[in-house]
Amino acid sequence: MTMHHLGGRPVIIGGGIAGMATALRLAPEPVVIISKTSLGDETSSGFAQGGLAASLGADDNPDLHLADTLAAGDGLCDEKAVRRVVEAASQAIEFLERLGVAFDRAPGGTLLLGLEAAHSRRRIVHAGGDATGRELVRALAVAVRRTPSITILEGVEARRLFVEDGEITGMLVVGDGDAVSLTTGRVVLATGGIGGLFDHTTNPLGSFGQGLALAARAGAELADLEFVQFHPTALDGPRRPMPLVSEAVRGEGAVLVDEHGRRFLGDTPGGELASRDVVARGVWRELRAGHRVFLDAQQCLGPRFTERFPAIASLCREAGIDPALQPIPVRPAAHYHMGGVVVDAEGRSTVAGLWACGEVARTGLHGANRLASNSLIEAVVSAAWVAASVAAASPGMPRRLKPAIVPPRADASRIRPVVSRALGIERDGEALRNAARALAPIANAGEAASDPALVALMITIAALRREGSRGSHFRSDFPQRDARPRSLPLTLDEAFNASVALSNPAPARIA
Repeated sequence: MTMHHLGGRPVIIGGGIAGMATALRLAPEPVVIISKTSLGDETSSGFAQGGLAASLGADDNPDLHLADTLAAGDGLCDEKAVRRVVEAASQAIEFLERLGVAFDRAPGGTLLLGLEAAHSRRRIVHAGGDATGRELVRALAVAVRRTPSITILEGVEARRLFVEDGEITGMLVVGDGDAVSLTTGRVVLATGGIGGLFDHTTNPLGSFGQGLALAARAGAELADLEFVQFHPTALDGPRRPMPLVSEAVRGEGAVLVDEHGRRFLGDTPGGELASRDVVARGVWRELRAGHRVFLDAQQCLGPRFTERFPAIASLCREAGIDPALQPIPVRPAAHYHMGGVVVDAEGRSTVAGLWACGEVARTGLHGANRLASNSLIEAVVSAAWVAASVAAASPGMPRRLKPAIVPPRADASRIRPVVSRALGIERDGEALRNAARALAPIANAGEAASDPALVALMITIAALRREGSRGSHFRSDFPQRDARPRSLPLTLDEAFNASVALSNPAPARIA
């Protein structure tokens, strides 16, 4: 595998929507995309059934979208960052349309706007009904492959970033069994989320937080790691990743019931369209009490279900369920990570030469709880800002890269049971401390489970530090609302130091 001719170019790690949009925004500057799989495959982007949130309706405006986002974020959003995103959303939709994305339209030709939980207006733009992510990936991949300035390296994985004097100097990549050091002073992480750390997830199983591990080992700050959003309605069955039953189904009036047909969220403010953390905890508590949970769309959609949600209907039929005539068995599953690499307004991390875009980045948009369909729009909007910043940055002086030990390919299977027990919908200090003690030595071992263990350890320490409940982070030992409404940045050294303190016989408080 020869890559030396690519040295010095910006490198984007990740072939999903964030990565491809950033590469397109960088054109005509030569840029490299590194993707573990074929472009767009095995990405959370492609699985996305929801849409893109944009205030396009006659009864809507960015201020309303801002207010809904701040309410969902439960006091931890960066209001300035939120405003930038919601005000740029309509331009992002236009950008995607120019690339050939076929958005759903009403009979009169206007964009069809859907409703999802915690939105006060219909503002969700879809493509292909419940196949928005797949359509975005298709259109972006076609555009990327047609752009001569973009070099695509498929089946290639970044294993480590090289840092010298606090600046990115290159990376170690592996493809076709060969390891190569690639010189670059500009790297964009667009690696997606962490759902692959959990037994129940809607994300690709390879999405274990690769970008977080790369950034942490490079010395970058991470923040809001404790905030993991569980989608309340994944199709309950053996398939992994778990098929998603989109929130849009509840937006059309579907209700959550137990095996006796009891609607258990009927008295909850907002009901099935309350914020995701509220709905997910409600479903989890029913399951924990020994009940089964179903999403019933028979009354609101009935025979129209297949027309409105063709992909979900197909998944249900594969599982032996007719959603027009039967309720759909569901359970919560790890779906989206609000935390990530700390970045500024242009996507720059705390390490010079390292940017982050999409789910791997912590921009301040989501706070403690993501508002539905804000993530795809964030990826597209942020891509433009990141690309402009990368293009304006100095490529840096070419440096001679030192030989490096090649880490093994990551495997999260050993970590999933630990993470699922300690970092689920409801957490407690004892389980978190036990998890940290178990994860720290694995993270340091240089084995296949080490990078997933490192990411899980940092999430665990972040969850221990927040002694209270807020948004998607719920501590059964601290059920009261968290009195410290601010983000707590965390570095890898701080996480390891905290885990060492936990292993001491004397009680240690996580500061």
